[in-house]
Amino acid sequence: MNTPAATRFRQFASDNYAGICPEAWEATERANYGHSPGYGDDAWTAKAADLLRDLFEVDCEVFFVFNGTAANSLSLASLCQSYHSIVCHELAHVETDECGAPEFFSNGSKILLVPGEEGRIPASGVARVVQKRSDIHYPKPRVLSITQATELGTVYSVNHLQELWEVARRFDLRVHMDGARFANAAAALDVAPKEITWKVGVDVLCFGGTKNGMAIGEAVVFFKRELAHEFAYRCKQSGQLASKMRFLAAPWVGMLESGAWLRNARHANECAAKLEAKLADIPGIRFLSRRQANSVFIDLPPHVLVALRGRGWKFYTFIGDSGARFMCSWDTTDADLDAFAQDLREVFALPPDTAAVAAASHGPRPR
Repeated sequence: MNTPAATRFRQFASDNYAGICPEAWEATERANYGHSPGYGDDAWTAKAADLLRDLFEVDCEVFFVFNGTAANSLSLASLCQSYHSIVCHELAHVETDECGAPEFFSNGSKILLVPGEEGRIPASGVARVVQKRSDIHYPKPRVLSITQATELGTVYSVNHLQELWEVARRFDLRVHMDGARFANAAAALDVAPKEITWKVGVDVLCFGGTKNGMAIGEAVVFFKRELAHEFAYRCKQSGQLASKMRFLAAPWVGMLESGAWLRNARHANECAAKLEAKLADIPGIRFLSRRQANSVFIDLPPHVLVALRGRGWKFYTFIGDSGARFMCSWDTTDADLDAFAQDLREVFALPPDTAAVAAASHGPRPR
């Protein structure tokens, strides 16, 4: 029996699947020496915060939490009251994949959805939703939440962000940025981080580390320090104040000092571009979204999805009935790309009634 290619190569389901990159691992190991004060009063946390201030070239307030859901939910809660609403794209992670956490931590702030092509919010859509109602019986719009890079692997340009800032200022909205893949967006746009954050009106950024090569941990960066008032209490109450905070902060030191945060993102983006090119050579492949960051979205017939999974490949299908996402990571290799593209080429050419049988001949799916 043949060994499924997917048991021998890295997966494309998510960049969360990847391990810890050497720079983050080495810094964590260095932090694991001797004793150090807890709860963020250590030198590693101070150093990581200072490096983020250097990166963004501004005096910002920085907090470290365990995961993206906490980062987004707690920062949104700090920007609005329970009678306010949050405007975001209809596919935004805060709407579709956080189990109501933003509403929970804000004590009920309503989320208002805006459609937009390729996962991006048009400024006109924000204005339309905000102006829909202004009476006291409707939750008052207070925050605009932007995902950078988007859930469809696209990015907001500097000009697009400026347009959104203009509409946010016009309607007195604070601006939150879900940056789970902010590094990939910065790499794709090839601009200084300040150009796509505080210089275009972002009040708070949730800067993702986990998907960029760390084991765990996100940075919540308040560019307006006054908005961070008592945020530390929110972290403590929600179980996000790490007692050994240095192990959340140290990987940031390693990533920022070495430049790995950007190097990893560039590599993942470049791998996604290579994957896109390989798949474009397969007759009949239809792309669902323009690739700009580190993911590729394609439409695949049901029998192809079954056959790929039968060969051991893992991926998500959350766009319609047949839209599949393939995500590259900091450690994706050309061999991984070649193996997947070859398997897809083979199963895509099979008739629907034989694809499942062919998949089964390659062995069971790995657990």
